[in-house]
Amino acid sequence: MFLLPDFRVRQRDHLLNISRAITAQLDLGEVLRMVLQAATSMLAGEVGLIALREGEAYTIRAVIGLDLEHAHLFDPLLEELSRRPESEDDVLQFQARLRRVARTLNLNLRQVVSLPMIVADQMLGILFIFRSYAGSPGQNDYLLLQSFADQAAIAVSNARMYEFANQERQRLAAILDYSADGVMILDSELRIERWNRALSRMTGWQVEQVTGRPHDVVVRWKRREIGPDLAQAVAGGWPRRVNGDSPVDTLYIEGDLERLDGTLLSVGITYAPLSKPGGGLQNVIGNVRDITHFREAERLKSTFISVVSHELKTPVALIKGYADALSREDADWDQATIRNGLTVIEEEADRLTELIENLLAASKLQAEGMRLNLDDVSLATIAQQAIDRFTTQTDRHVLRAEFPPHFPVIQGDHTRLRQVVDNLLSNAIKYSPNGGTITLCGSFTAEQVSVSVSDEGIGLPPDQLQKVFERFYRVGSSLTHKAQGTGLGLYLAHAVITAHGGQIWAENNPGGGATFSFSLPRRE
Repeated sequence: MFLLPDFRVRQRDHLLNISRAITAQLDLGEVLRMVLQAATSMLAGEVGLIALREGEAYTIRAVIGLDLEHAHLFDPLLEELSRRPESEDDVLQFQARLRRVARTLNLNLRQVVSLPMIVADQMLGILFIFRSYAGSPGQNDYLLLQSFADQAAIAVSNARMYEFANQERQRLAAILDYSADGVMILDSELRIERWNRALSRMTGWQVEQVTGRPHDVVVRWKRREIGPDLAQAVAGGWPRRVNGDSPVDTLYIEGDLERLDGTLLSVGITYAPLSKPGGGLQNVIGNVRDITHFREAERLKSTFISVVSHELKTPVALIKGYADALSREDADWDQATIRNGLTVIEEEADRLTELIENLLAASKLQAEGMRLNLDDVSLATIAQQAIDRFTTQTDRHVLRAEFPPHFPVIQGDHTRLRQVVDNLLSNAIKYSPNGGTITLCGSFTAEQVSVSVSDEGIGLPPDQLQKVFERFYRVGSSLTHKAQGTGLGLYLAHAVITAHGGQIWAENNPGGGATFSFSLPRRE
C-alpha cells in the first residue's frame, strides 16, 4: 500500500482546494501547480511533471521537485510515455532510461505513475509522478491520480477556452479601436457602452466623457438629411419596422453632426441591431463614416459644371454674335467695325483657350502631380515682361515693378513661374475694377526669394484668405460676382509654388486691396 493512512481526508482537502482554485481563477499555471503538488504529496513522489499536448508533441508546463531548467532531460521519456509500451522489453528499456536520467540529476527515481488528462475524448496532456521506490501501484493510487488528472484536464480545458475567448475579445477590441471608421456600441436603453478612437478623433468626445451617457446627448444632429432619429425609430418599433410593417435590419442616418467644440462634421451613421436570444433589443452597433470628402467631391462637381458652363457661355455667345453680325449679307460694315469685331472674337477665343488650358492643367495635376523642368530663372525679368504685356490690356491701372539690383537667379521652371506671375497680375487687375496702382515687389535673403503683387482693389474677406487657393473656389462677395474666372488660377499657382518647395499666401492691405505673395528657396 503506497498511500498514507489519512489519505482520504487529505485527498478530500486537496480536491476541494483544487476545485475552488479552478472556479476562482483561470490562471492555468497556478492550477496545474496545485494539482501537481497535491498528487505528488498524496503519492509520496519525488518529482512531478505535467506535460500538455500541443499538436503532436508534449511540452512540460508544470514541475515539482526539480529545477525547471533540468526538465528538458525528461523529454525523451515523455515521448516514450506518450506511446503505449508494446512489450515487456519496452518497459525495461524505459526503466533503464529513467535510471540514467535519475543518476544525471542525482535523484533516486525508480518508478513512474502516469495518467492521461482527457476531456470529451480529447487528449490534453499527461500527469507524471516519479517515486523513489519500485512496486506495482495499487488501485487506490490510480483512482487518486485519476481524480487529480481529471481536475488538471478541467483546468486546462477551462483555461484554454478562456484564453481563446480572451484572444478573440482582444482581437475584436483591436479591430474596434483601430478601425478607420468610428464605431460605438449602445445598450438597450441607447446609452453608450463602447466608443472607439476614430470616433473620438471625429467628434472630439473622449471615451471617459461618453461612457454611460445617452446617445442623443453626445450624437447631436445640427441637420439631419437622410433617415429618422434613432430614438424615434426605436420607439416606432425598429428594428422590426420603421413607418411600416416590412422588416428593417439596419438604419442609415446622414447629415451634419455637431462636434464637442461646436463645429460641424458631415457623417453617415449605419445602426445595426443586436437582439437578445429571447427577443428584444440588446445592443445597437453604430458605424460612423466621415463623408466630408464625399460631399466636397459632390460640391466640386456641381461647382465645376456651374463655373465651366457659365465661363464657356459668355465667350461662345460673343464669338457667335460677332461672327453672325459680320457675316450678314445685308450689312455694309466699315473696316473699323470689322477690325473691332474680329478683335473681340480673337480675345474671346483666347479666353476659351485659357479656360481649356487651366482645366486640362488641373486635371493633369490631379492625375499625375506637378512636373517641373528646372533651369536658371530670373523672377525680376519675368515680372517686368508680365508688366509689359498687361499694360496694353488696361488703361485704368498703373503697373510697376520694384526689384532690388542684383536680384538673385534661382532654379525653377520658367514656364510655370511665369504662369504664376501672370495669374497674380491678372487677378489684381480683375479685382480692382476702379483702377489704381498694381505693384510687383521682389525681395531676397540668403535662404529665399520673395515676390508680391499688391493692388488697390476690393480686398478679401478675412475668413477666405486661405480658401482662395482651393480648386474652383471663388470669393463670396457681391463685388466679386461680376469678375470672370473659374477659380482654377490660384489653385494652379499654389500647386506650382508648392512643387518648387515654396509657400504662397494672401493678405489684405491696411489701406485697401490685397497682396498675394510667394517665396521660393534659393538653390545652387
